[in-house]
Amino acid sequence: MFDKILIANRGEIACRVIKTARAMGIKTVAIYSDADANALHVKMADEAVHIGPAPANQSYIVIDKVMDAIRQTGAQAVHPGYGFLSENKLFAEALEKEGVAFIGPPASAIESMGDKITSKKIAQEAGVSTVPGYMGLIEDADEAVKISNQVGYPVMIKASAGGGGKGMRIAWNDDEAREGFQSSKNEAANSFGDDRIFIEKFVTQPRHIEIQVLADKHGNCIYLNERECSIQRRNQKVIEEAPSPFLTPETRKAMGEQSVALAQAVDYCSAGTVEFIVDGDQNFYFLEMNTRLQVEHPVTELITGIDLVEQMIRVADGEKLSLKQSDIGINGWAMESRLYAEDPYRNFLPSIGRLTKYRPPAESATDEAIVRNDTGVFEGGEISMYYDPMIAKLCTWAPTRADAIEGMRHALDAFEVEGIGHNIPFLSAVYDHDRFTSGNITTAFIEEEYPEGFDGVALDEGTLAKLAACTAAMYRVAEIRRTRVSGRMDNHERRVRDDWVVSAQGVDMPVTIDADPHGSTVTVGDRAIRVMSNWTPGQSLARMNVDGESMALKVDRITNGYRVRFRGADLKIHVRSPRAHELAKLMPEKLPPDTSKMLLCPMPGLVVKIDVAVGDEVQEGQSLCTVEAMKMENILRAERKSVVSKINAAAGDSLAVDDVILEFE
Repeated sequence: MFDKILIANRGEIACRVIKTARAMGIKTVAIYSDADANALHVKMADEAVHIGPAPANQSYIVIDKVMDAIRQTGAQAVHPGYGFLSENKLFAEALEKEGVAFIGPPASAIESMGDKITSKKIAQEAGVSTVPGYMGLIEDADEAVKISNQVGYPVMIKASAGGGGKGMRIAWNDDEAREGFQSSKNEAANSFGDDRIFIEKFVTQPRHIEIQVLADKHGNCIYLNERECSIQRRNQKVIEEAPSPFLTPETRKAMGEQSVALAQAVDYCSAGTVEFIVDGDQNFYFLEMNTRLQVEHPVTELITGIDLVEQMIRVADGEKLSLKQSDIGINGWAMESRLYAEDPYRNFLPSIGRLTKYRPPAESATDEAIVRNDTGVFEGGEISMYYDPMIAKLCTWAPTRADAIEGMRHALDAFEVEGIGHNIPFLSAVYDHDRFTSGNITTAFIEEEYPEGFDGVALDEGTLAKLAACTAAMYRVAEIRRTRVSGRMDNHERRVRDDWVVSAQGVDMPVTIDADPHGSTVTVGDRAIRVMSNWTPGQSLARMNVDGESMALKVDRITNGYRVRFRGADLKIHVRSPRAHELAKLMPEKLPPDTSKMLLCPMPGLVVKIDVAVGDEVQEGQSLCTVEAMKMENILRAERKSVVSKINAAAGDSLAVDDVILEFE
């Protein structure tokens, strides 16, 4: 077995590989850029080597720099994680030439399967059904439009070397095909150094289901069931689960056997994933093969009990698989939530900055429930604009799908992240959505259920009453402390009133509190709610027992109440005496400034281009400018017809959130 391996990656996947290597008694080497000098993976590894400036194309994906780090440290093998050099055949060849083991497939398999065009041709030859499309290279936007018409709209424009949603667009007409081709080409060049583009038919109402395969160097290959990854936004997976709530055992077996046949056709070894689109009748179509570990691999590990990273290391060392297909079962259900540094209230645009608070739920494992959090950040660390915006992958396991979902709800409730925008509220909303819990999902779920974007959750009357009871009980505890500190009370809690009016979500609720040594019975309207907690003022997470149900509320003090975040809702809950409540109704409401005649930068980023000039009349939906952030191009469009009166930015400018880019008459 290897004595030392280098992880040619960063963030949570580097930390993930280090954990398994450490458990196997293998020393690890981290590499890092200027931006990652204090990163968690650097702290966790036994050694660390600096490899260059922050941009990935000057550090993490420069093969020569990674090879230098290998030589400096004497690493015997390299795990590439995912992204960066994980599917780069030149890197695999360089390692082979150096006599260093690549913890992944051979370069020939990467070349065959890593290229989407070539992989589809091989899949067709192997008898795997594929989505209709144009497999050749496309030279320019005019040809892209012509091919799109031949295939038939809607079409998917994809980067041949792409992955992770980069360089991918859906086009429904000629204009979108022309624009999408250029954006995909630009993103592909920036992210992968390869701007080749191909086009295929976009299958409407699809489910995205993938098969995990594992092969050794001795011709053995098995499949480890499937993962459903249909909850996607902008072709980027958000929630994954294993198994799928949709597949029958017969379809699972057919997909698994085809995946194994495809892997064996290219002499594949190591862990890999074969991705399919599956329609409502369980017809499945090959999309691509990812010749690497997938982001969502933990859900497969949780339902099989197999450490995929360990298996990859053993295969790379020449060991035969100790597992047979008959050994692979399905134990329970697992969910994975991708926590991203993106603001769901701003159309999920990237957010960067310092994590002023990062307190994930405690990891745990019993026969009834598992909570796992794969992360590469820490409280006080920075979320950089240079890399993928993932903060963590939160996973839960339970014997049933319903229990795994419920475990995830509670884990998200207890996950505290401050300092940046993040998608925890949105994730919580999805897990409470009836369509998701029913399993009736497609890749269009987010687009269909949140067509106008996400603006929070409106809680039902029963949940709102519970929050009112909790907030009133917390407010009473804080008032007792305040009066004691002020000297107006000497241990006589009866001096703190027991009647209040709680206002939340536009609803006013009369409340009375009957406290005893063990908790409080809070009457909200005509409903008595029992609240017990050891919460003390100043704690940002309030763990409450409400009528026997455990609830975790994120709380911040505001004037006359608390800001409370729970299950996708972000509420200002005011607790006032009846008289103060009446007076509060007379207070004027402060209105936000009028920005209706401005185009504001929705996220920190770099201006790629300005598409208009002063004096131009723009139409609704017209492209105004393009801003790049976290390797993604974002086209900002006009919301209505207007005339440009002033331009405050130019290509190459770095902008902060809400910087004014354009002004209109």
